Amino acid sequence: MARKTRTNRSPEFKAKVALAAVQSQQTTAQLATLHGVHPIQITQWKKQLLAGAAAAFATGTKNDSGQAALVTELFERIGRLDMELEWLKKKLAGLG
Repeated sequence: MARKTRTNRSPEFKAKVALAAVQSQQTTAQLATLHGVHPIQITQWKKQLLAGAAAAFATGTKNDSGQAALVTELFERIGRLDMELEWLKKKLAGLG
């Protein structure tokens, strides 16, 4: 008996199918037949969509704190480079 290979679906496809499942205009079995995936897979995608929906509206998520740290680090680096530039300008002005 031949084994089927796994098909990697794009995140856009998964979101589209999961959103259709959430809207409940068709049954899970109908969606599975229409899109060529297993009904259990659609149920899993639907659960992931509903679990991740709250994160889209959350404030102060971990990604924001990571970006804040990156921004702080970059501002510090800019400050150091500005100081080095000013020091070099003074040194060059003293030579001339």
